[in-house]
Amino acid sequence: MSTDLDFRQLQELAAEILGTDPEKVQLDVSFARDLAADSLDLVELIMAIEETYGVKLPEEELARMHQIKDLWAYLQAHEASASGEPPAASASAAS
Repeated sequence: MSTDLDFRQLQELAAEILGTDPEKVQLDVSFARDLAADSLDLVELIMAIEETYGVKLPEEELARMHQIKDLWAYLQAHEASASGEPPAASASAAS
């Protein structure tokens, strides 16, 4: 499965905005608890995500996202819908 999304790019973008090391930006990491992101950090992150990925990310949507994996899933779903493809199944592919 190939995708135009690159998790490393998201790590670097979030790390730059949140003032942390990209390696600390992992799927199971919490924005607030683990990365100490406050509301201003999240607004700045929203703006950068929208510009970088060409998606509209309402603040209300981000408020429901507690971990990096929530943001990553949103980006994957919206990239697929923008390209007309259905969202990829996470790990439920037949063996």
